[in-house]
Amino acid sequence: MVALGVGTAVGVSIFSAIAPAAQMAGPAMLLSALIAALPMYLIAVSYAFLGSACPVSGASFAWPARFLHPSIGFAIGWARIVANVGAIVVLALVLVKYASMMVALPTKPTMLAVLLLALLANLFGVEIAARVQKVLLAGMIVLFAVFVVWGGSTAVDPARLQPLFPHGISGMITATPLLMGLFFGIEAATEAGAEVADSRRTIPLGIALSIGSATVIYLAVGFVALGILGGDALGASDAPILEAARHFMGPMAVPVIAIAAVLSIGKSLNALFAMFSRSLYAMALAGALPAPLARVHPKWKTPHIALIAVFGLGCLGLFMPMQLTFLFLAVNIPNLAKYASICLSAARVTERHPDIYEAASFKFSRPTMRLLSYTGALCAVLLIFVGLEADWRPYALLAGWLSVGAIYYTISRITRK
Repeated sequence: MVALGVGTAVGVSIFSAIAPAAQMAGPAMLLSALIAALPMYLIAVSYAFLGSACPVSGASFAWPARFLHPSIGFAIGWARIVANVGAIVVLALVLVKYASMMVALPTKPTMLAVLLLALLANLFGVEIAARVQKVLLAGMIVLFAVFVVWGGSTAVDPARLQPLFPHGISGMITATPLLMGLFFGIEAATEAGAEVADSRRTIPLGIALSIGSATVIYLAVGFVALGILGGDALGASDAPILEAARHFMGPMAVPVIAIAAVLSIGKSLNALFAMFSRSLYAMALAGALPAPLARVHPKWKTPHIALIAVFGLGCLGLFMPMQLTFLFLAVNIPNLAKYASICLSAARVTERHPDIYEAASFKFSRPTMRLLSYTGALCAVLLIFVGLEADWRPYALLAGWLSVGAIYYTISRITRK
């Protein structure tokens, strides 16, 4: 659970979002990260509650479809097809860029090879995928620990953290939306809830450890990077972690940070294959997508057709625009809609399903649970519109994709009748 949760959340963003956030907020970026975590902590409560009460595979489709309306579950799952394809492309693209620091690689052929490796890691059993995830996570933590301990003990100058608010409180607030993506994905393992041992206990504990671990990693790495470069230099850097590491690692910085990035992004891609395939599997099982996607391999016990479909969709994604702003928004908008639907599902369970509420091993009192769930949903809905001024094209793409989905959903329902 922790390997999948931290493995999904701690990926591309730690290598890309720190610099623009530091440019806006300076050292107060660390406070921005804490504020950015708050909506995700609220959302995590709903995931932990539902995961402990009703563990299922493909939770982001299954819970809204069951507790809100089947069409809402379909819309969320359908929109997340674009989100997941965009995420696969982002992860593969940035992974290849960092790997190219050590050896020259052709971009798209290498991205295709990376997708094939992710497919193979997941195809032969969730235990193999989890084992790969643990190895990649352990390697990443070791390298980040080297960065934090070595840099923190030899190169950090507390004077570079002053002034704390060079651009005022408004700068800290402006940087906050950039850092919210740091915590997306801590709920990843709930998508394979039916395959998690002792799920009613493991899921809420795993989510809590995941979001706590991700917060500690981000704050530690951000503190050292700021303490070495200062807010202005960090904000101006195209590769902030690498630039900070060069101050105390010298020539070793490039291979160490490049390997850390490859491990970090690789485990996010591995986790995404597991999560995306379970979403397609759950939709097919409910009749919302073609039935073959719900097949489980008799030996490997994995949704092998869904996994192959994920690989195929990732290959198609290689033809998407390779602009990170476009890709990040295409990923974040459906994810935020998903989070809102999960929080509303948690509120609905609290209000109308007393048997499921009582079965949950993790829960607050009913009034508190409702308050946390509705607040999390409101935060997610408001954040959907944060990126509208940055690039309108992902919103148009998703609107068109949802229109296609509505036609498909209507036809499939008529056909089934």
